[in-house]
Amino acid sequence: MIARRSRQSGVALVLVMWVAVILTVIAGSFIVERRTELLVVRNSISIARAEAAANAGVYRALHDLYRQNVPDVWKRDGTPHEWAFDGVPVRVEVRDESAKIDINTASDLLLRGLLVSVGLADAEAGAILDALLDWRDPDPLKRPNGAEEGDYAAAGLTYRPANAPFQAIEELQLVLGMRPDIYRRLAPSITVFSRAPGVNATIASREVLLAIPGVTTESVDAYIAQREEARAQGAPLPLFAQAGGVAAGPGMVATIRADARLDDGTVFVREAVALLRPVPRRPVTFVAWRESTAAPADEAANAEGAK
Repeated sequence: MIARRSRQSGVALVLVMWVAVILTVIAGSFIVERRTELLVVRNSISIARAEAAANAGVYRALHDLYRQNVPDVWKRDGTPHEWAFDGVPVRVEVRDESAKIDINTASDLLLRGLLVSVGLADAEAGAILDALLDWRDPDPLKRPNGAEEGDYAAAGLTYRPANAPFQAIEELQLVLGMRPDIYRRLAPSITVFSRAPGVNATIASREVLLAIPGVTTESVDAYIAQREEARAQGAPLPLFAQAGGVAAGPGMVATIRADARLDDGTVFVREAVALLRPVPRRPVTFVAWRESTAAPADEAANAEGAK
């Protein structure tokens, strides 16, 4: 009888221990789940806060674009401005679209120069250029290294060339031969809004200036140094003799890039392309409203690494 009772007590003890283990596992799982949910909520709050700050940076820049005759006004020359919204630091850059290369109206030489400047070999640059031109021209005739409807079908693609001007720079990704890494390097330097054959060199980036046919790295760097010195002194900005087709002053479209960074490492980058109209009731129309996945410095580093 005593042995039987001992066996029963042992079994009960084992059952109690198993129940305790199961309850511990359930409690641990519950704690981990709640902690994960808390992290998700915190991350969501951080992202929302960073996004709100970046969006505020865009509207802060727009406010300055309509100010007249003010010494500290933000200009459309790509100069970075440090600002803060609700304690969140925001880096804002404004650049007129005339400082970029219009993929609808730029000369063939300028487009080829851009492709080469981002690291493409001559043969690949020529093939992509011909395919780009075939995409935007109205006829079905194929250039020597280009691509028309049959080539897209042969590549297994379900779409064909638009045979019309590009509606947005993102459409360039559909051109046969255009790889994602090439597009990422081209995107900061191209537009569909300037409608000019050349670029406004007085506010163009170094990457755009290097795409101009016949320039050298030395001549571009010397011009940029000259241009920045004139800007610092408040003097008229010099022209770049090799630019050709320089836009006459700022146009009606500008790109605003706002980079918000929180102390916890959260980054949100808003890029907006704004059509500026002198209409009191609705002076601004956004023709693009994008979220970027990397800050400007990160993108530059990625581009260099890809070359």
